[in-house]
Amino acid sequence: MSIEEFIISVFCLVDDELAKILQGQKLRLRGPAPGLKDSEVITMEIVGEFLEKDSDKAIWEYFKRHWLHFFPKIPDRANFVRQAANLHAIKHLLQEHLATHLGVFGDDLHIVDGLPIPVCKFARAHFSKIFQSEATYGYCASKKERYYGFKGHILINSIGVITTATFAAANIDERDMCHELTEKIQGILLGDKGYIRLELKNKLAERGLRLETPLRNNMQEKRSKKFINWMMSKRRLIETIIGQLTERFHIQKVRARDMWHFFSRFWRKLLAHTTCVVLSLTSGHEPLQFERLINS
Repeated sequence: MSIEEFIISVFCLVDDELAKILQGQKLRLRGPAPGLKDSEVITMEIVGEFLEKDSDKAIWEYFKRHWLHFFPKIPDRANFVRQAANLHAIKHLLQEHLATHLGVFGDDLHIVDGLPIPVCKFARAHFSKIFQSEATYGYCASKKERYYGFKGHILINSIGVITTATFAAANIDERDMCHELTEKIQGILLGDKGYIRLELKNKLAERGLRLETPLRNNMQEKRSKKFINWMMSKRRLIETIIGQLTERFHIQKVRARDMWHFFSRFWRKLLAHTTCVVLSLTSGHEPLQFERLINS
C-alpha cells in the first residue's frame, strides 16, 4: 500500500477500536475537547514510529509539513505532545485490545525476555538527574556491561504478537517480574537462563504454566535433544521482536524526563508494533514483515 493508504488504514483501525473500548464514554469530563481527535493523535504517533521518527518533535514536524490536509487541526507542538502524553493509558488499552483480538491469551506458547533501557551514558550516570528516584544500575548479560536506567520486560506469543509488557528499575530481577507478565496465560513459557528459579517454576506450574529454559553448565539435562532444538529455535522469535523494537521503534532511546512521558513513549512503541502486525496479517503478509506494508 502507499503511505497515504497506510495512514488511512492506521486511522480507521485506531478510530474503530478506540470506539469499542470507550463504548460511548467520554475521556474528558470537563473543559473543551481538543481540535485534534485522540484517534488522530495516536495515528500520527503510530505512523511516526513506523517511519522511525522517534521524537515527538519529529512526528509533529513531519505531519505538519506533509499531511496537514489529512490533519488540518494539528495544534502547536507543546499541545500535541501534552495531548499525546495524556493518552498513555489509552495506548496501553489499545495495545492489549488488539493483542486480545489476535488471540494471544488463547495461545499455549509464549516467550519472555528483557532488554536494557538506559536513560543516559554510563559515564554520566553518577551525576545525571534524569529519573533520579526511579532509575537504578543494572547489568545486561548479553552485552556483558552495566548500565543505568530501566529494564523492559516483553512477553510474546507463538507468532510474535506482544502479549503484554512492562518495565521496572534496572536492578529488579526479571524473575520477580514474571508473575505480573504471565497472569493471563497458560501452556508453555520459554525463557533464557536468567529465569531459572525452582520456586518460580513451581508457582507457575500451579497456574498451568510450564516454564522451560536452557540449563546452566553445571545442571543435568534430561530433556531430549529434539525438544532442546525446538526450544532454542522458538526463542529466536523474541530476539527478532526485540530487534524490531530496538532498531525500528528505538525503544532503548529515552527521550523523556519524567515517568508520564516515558510511559507514553513506551506504550506507543508497543502499540505501533502490534498495529503493524495487525495490518501485515490483514494484507496477507507474514506478521513481522513490516517492510512490505508500504510500497517503495
